[in-house]
Amino acid sequence: MTAFQWFYSFLKKHNKKMFLGLVMCTVISVLAIVKPIVSGLIVDDVITAGMYEKLPMLIALLILITVLRGLLRYQSQVIFETCSQDVLYSMRDKVYRKLLQEDFSFYNKKRTGDLLSRQTGDMDAIRHFVAFVIYQVYEMIFIFFFALIMIYTVSWQLALCMTIILPFAAAVTYSQTKTGRPRFQHIREQFSSLNTFVQENISGNRVVKAFSKEDYEIEKFNKENDAYRDAELSAADIWTKYVPMFEFLSNMLTIILMLVGSIMVIRGNMTLGNYVTVNGYLWMLTNPLRQIGWRINDIQRFTTSVEKIYTTYSEEPDVKQPKHGYVKKRLEGDVAFKNVSYSADDEDIIRNVSFHVKSGQTVGILGSTGSGKSTIMNLLCRFYDVTSGEVLVDGKNVKDMDLYNLRQNIGMAMQDVFLFSDTVEGNIAYSKPDCPFEEVQKAAIMADADSFIRSMPDGYDTIVGERGVGLSGGQKQRISLARALLKEPSILILDDTTSAVDMETESYIQKQLNAIDHKCTIFIVAYRISSIKDADLILVLNNGEIVEQGTHDELLANNGYYATVFRHQYGEYEKYIKKGGDKHGKK
Repeated sequence: MTAFQWFYSFLKKHNKKMFLGLVMCTVISVLAIVKPIVSGLIVDDVITAGMYEKLPMLIALLILITVLRGLLRYQSQVIFETCSQDVLYSMRDKVYRKLLQEDFSFYNKKRTGDLLSRQTGDMDAIRHFVAFVIYQVYEMIFIFFFALIMIYTVSWQLALCMTIILPFAAAVTYSQTKTGRPRFQHIREQFSSLNTFVQENISGNRVVKAFSKEDYEIEKFNKENDAYRDAELSAADIWTKYVPMFEFLSNMLTIILMLVGSIMVIRGNMTLGNYVTVNGYLWMLTNPLRQIGWRINDIQRFTTSVEKIYTTYSEEPDVKQPKHGYVKKRLEGDVAFKNVSYSADDEDIIRNVSFHVKSGQTVGILGSTGSGKSTIMNLLCRFYDVTSGEVLVDGKNVKDMDLYNLRQNIGMAMQDVFLFSDTVEGNIAYSKPDCPFEEVQKAAIMADADSFIRSMPDGYDTIVGERGVGLSGGQKQRISLARALLKEPSILILDDTTSAVDMETESYIQKQLNAIDHKCTIFIVAYRISSIKDADLILVLNNGEIVEQGTHDELLANNGYYATVFRHQYGEYEKYIKKGGDKHGKK
């Protein structure tokens, strides 16, 4: 499917309305052509021949034509505007739904500003085309050629002289179309770039202020703004070059009428009334020539926008929903990785990772930055697909499981906490919007968030700023944890969720997790030994590989990477023993 076939799939639903609108435009054009005929009759029959009794009827006819054209124009514009809004609504909805289906890889490559541009500026160019350009171009073509035919019926000699202009107009039109296309593509690219820059700087305004980089960002913005302006001016150079050509050609038609028509009237080859009739048709030839340059600009903006939107829309996610995926309302939470490797952009992220976690167990994952801890969790949720090996949940390969059913059984408090511009209650209840308040509060208590939420001005009804602005890092983490706990998942993933809270709060949260009243497999990704030391299984990662696995005691006894990290965090092993620890370092 091409971009324009895709666009037409939305437009064809309104074929009947669009056809009716074009029929109205045809009637409007025909009525416009009748007016010069009536004007010619007034000159020949009333003024020249003295048949004054015809004047009231002819004037009434002119008034009737004017009123009818006005009514039809109004109704046709309502039809085209309605169709354009319906097309825009359906297209925007379709594109947005597709964006929600895209995977992490897609968003890793795309800039937010580009995606916003597809849904705003590019969509508006399509709306303008459907609402205005279609009927304008149709009327221009219809009136131009029909008026030319009518001139042939009045005087074929004069019409032939005017037809000489057509090849020149066609050549200029072709040249403008060919020249303008790349420039309008450049405009859309610069618009996306500017949009991205503004979006990022508004979102990151606190960082800008913290580093006093306002002047620096203004300078960068000016460069983006200048680039967009230059792109628009580059496109404007086209109409400054070609519009005068069309204006010259339209003026040539006027000159031909004045010279050739006047000579024919003087010689008696054409009546004065016919001259007036042809003069009435003249604007029907000159106006399309004057407007064609502008309409070509509109058409090229439209074609560029459709191609941009369709290019984004047509990108297929790497992670796809299986046709007949395995569905189970509540999973047990048994998890196994079998020789799992994952590569991205020719870089090995994890290699030959294997482990098995029984339902209800707690797993701690420790490792340096970039060791692949979060990647393992992303593969479990199937945000990415493994390069080789298998990820199994309840003995089923996640690739064979219904994607939404799998993720509905997983609660995840992500490393990068994202909160919506909504109430605190709305953010916690995101997975269960209609749940009772008591459930929301219970989840908040488990995450040790209830006390600070109640201290807010409006409690649970407090509006959280964009991305959680106004909350501390620890508060955002606890709301995120409450959101995951409310889901009552079969598998709970805590990706560095307590890094911004104090040790006392972390200890409280761990006790609450141990007291969860339903069977839940818990994965805790952390840098603190205190967060994972009580786990049933601890995985230690380094450079994408599991270098150690076992319990806290077993790993200390191995005296490897885990023991080294433990000593760095708790002090020398012997000192820890003297403070009351047992031979394995447990108090």
